[in-house]
Amino acid sequence: MTREDELFTYDEQVLIGIYNPGSRDDLIRELEKMRGYLDPDEAELRELTDSVLEKLRDMTDEDFAALDFDAVI
Repeated sequence: MTREDELFTYDEQVLIGIYNPGSRDDLIRELEKMRGYLDPDEAELRELTDSVLEKLRDMTDEDFAALDFDAVI
């Protein structure tokens, strides 16, 4: 099991892989921007995004930089 698997579910890793521009702060901004475009019927994606955002905010830039999401997508 990788460190990524310990911290994030597979679906969370896919979401990160899609929106990750390279840094934790930029990823947070991209996810927040995307979240603003979600329709009310996209509750599952909103919950997934919120979960990822919470985890990203709780980690350091160094911790994030040590993770590799490229293999997921």
